Amino acid sequence: MNATPPLLGRQFGKVVRHWRRQHRWSQEALAERADLNRSYLGEIERGDAMPSLDTAAKLARALGVKLSELITFCE
Repeated sequence: MNATPPLLGRQFGKVVRHWRRQHRWSQEALAERADLNRSYLGEIERGDAMPSLDTAAKLARALGVKLSELITFCE
């Protein structure tokens, strides 16, 4: 049985996907820049995984935005 991912996780994933697409990067490109596994990044973008603050900060740095900006867009 699949549980529905938490709203915050889904929203965060959508925000990451939005910023990645703004850069016209593939998941592979962002994962490499953020030093993450591409499969894990896919899970984050789908809202299937909730990243730690350290991972969220890596994504923000790779995307060239502040972590607070990523979180603000989740609200």
